[in-house]
Amino acid sequence: MNKLLLLTLMTLFSALSRADEPIVQVFMAGDSTMAIKDVKDYPETGWGVPFSYFFNQQTKVDNLAKNGRSTRTFISEGRWQSILDSLHEGDYVFIQFGHNDEHKTKVDRYTTPEQFTANLTRFVVETRDKKAHPLLLTPITRRYFDPQGKLQETHPVYAELVRQVAKQENVVLIDAEKLTHDHFQAQGDAGSLLRFMHIAPGVHPNYPVGVSDDTHLNQLGAREVAQLVLAELKRLQHPLASRLRIPDPKHLTLKYKG
Repeated sequence: MNKLLLLTLMTLFSALSRADEPIVQVFMAGDSTMAIKDVKDYPETGWGVPFSYFFNQQTKVDNLAKNGRSTRTFISEGRWQSILDSLHEGDYVFIQFGHNDEHKTKVDRYTTPEQFTANLTRFVVETRDKKAHPLLLTPITRRYFDPQGKLQETHPVYAELVRQVAKQENVVLIDAEKLTHDHFQAQGDAGSLLRFMHIAPGVHPNYPVGVSDDTHLNQLGAREVAQLVLAELKRLQHPLASRLRIPDPKHLTLKYKG
């Protein structure tokens, strides 16, 4: 039996074995760094977009993250309630906030550290009340390099508050701030520039005067961050790591084209 046929049979067996899996939903609550974008904003991409394509047909990802939202406005606008209304036993909720909560100058979304902690705790408790599983993420890093080429820490207070809530409530934590900080630091200033929203004037029709944005990801950056989150799920041996898509057999052999 040749290798390709063996891999094909293994894939088919895996597909049959997963067909009896219960359907679970994965809800994503967060801000613009996670959210689905309007066409007018492309190539800006939230990491939740490529993340949603990682899973099999028995796993439904519903990305309800929204630009500009903090924990406070996610609640006040009814977005959190919409998740609770759709949540079933055994589902998952990925919760990533901080970028907007920490903006003192943006009074429409700012959340004090005490409020932020209380809101995150509420999300955890109410998710568990539905017999579903919360997962907390620290906010991904912003791309701010100092003159020495060191990526600065951009969420020193609010990322730590997420870690504290995760510890106090015994919740699975993905430290996305650290993961993305280390990832983009390794790429350096020039390499990481290609992952964020930096476009020269006159190049893209959505941004005729150009854009220079060190908070929001483009498609490449979003895919890499989504892959970092997936790698951490695998490292943690999280149940969702066993619900990945079944690869096409033709993708199971490495091919080089030169």
